[in-house]
Amino acid sequence: MQKHFLLYFTDGCHLCDDAQRLLQQTSVSYSKVDIIDDPQLVSLYGYSIPVIQSDNGDTLNWPFDLQQLNDFINLHI
Repeated sequence: MQKHFLLYFTDGCHLCDDAQRLLQQTSVSYSKVDIIDDPQLVSLYGYSIPVIQSDNGDTLNWPFDLQQLNDFINLHI
């Protein structure tokens, strides 16, 4: 079974666009979650997006590069 990841982002966030481009260079399945729609997510991630979250809830906060992202993914596959 392929693991699924979440990308916490918001519109207009150029760092979030960068993180999505990195995710697209991997083979993982992911969904985007706009934090602006949930006050709790804004409180949790408002100053740290983009954030990648694994199925078990572990997170990788920005800044990260492709190697760090792949290392995070490999820990959770």
